[in-house]
Amino acid sequence: MEQAEFDSKGSRIRWTEVPGEEPARVYVHGLGSMSSVYHAHIAARPELAGRRSLFVDLPGHGISDRPEHFGYTLEEHADALAAALDAAELTGAEVIGHSMGGAIAIVLARRRPELVSRLVLTEANLDPFPPPAAGSSGIASYEEDAFVDGGHARVLEAVGPLWAATMRLADPRALHRSAAGLRRGSDPVMRTILEGLTVDRVYLQGESSGELDGREGLEEAGVRVVTVPGAGHNVMFDNPEAFVAAVAGRL
Repeated sequence: MEQAEFDSKGSRIRWTEVPGEEPARVYVHGLGSMSSVYHAHIAARPELAGRRSLFVDLPGHGISDRPEHFGYTLEEHADALAAALDAAELTGAEVIGHSMGGAIAIVLARRRPELVSRLVLTEANLDPFPPPAAGSSGIASYEEDAFVDGGHARVLEAVGPLWAATMRLADPRALHRSAAGLRRGSDPVMRTILEGLTVDRVYLQGESSGELDGREGLEEAGVRVVTVPGAGHNVMFDNPEAFVAAVAGRL
């Protein structure tokens, strides 16, 4: 386990790491998740073996610190992730981001372009104010104190055992602020940033999640959009072979 300070008060973002050749692959989880749980089985596949791999837990999640003073906006998460990559002495990393982690990876690529050489995004949030069915919308529908004082427990019951297994490890206040920040989006918005980037960009959409809004515009901007058969939001669990192929650049 490695760590780096990400604010002026000594709070630390942490990650586990597998040594190997560079460019490194940096795996970033979604809201209420953990990177190793969602991605370690992918990095261990023979097609991806031999590369340096970092499984970063965002502030408020997993093994990272959860300071109450932190805002947990997309920009603040991106800066904390940058602090981890700086401490790891990385540049030009391949960043693999799921859901909220994909949105943060997009913001990171804009704020610190030297850190990112490639993006592999799995159902990353591209627009503010997702539909009411989205997890972030459900969490953000509570006032922050109400979520901490009982909403968190109700959400854990509602999301099912898979997501609850990692969400229960996230700090409730950090989880709520992260959800609110995800709903608010970045400035400029994530979709605009993604379309303007020049690095290699792959976007994975699970077939059962439906058609990706704005797909044509993304493809015109050079983003490779792939609909993954037999998969929903968690492509890395539902169709790991396709996910590995995307990370390996073999689609």
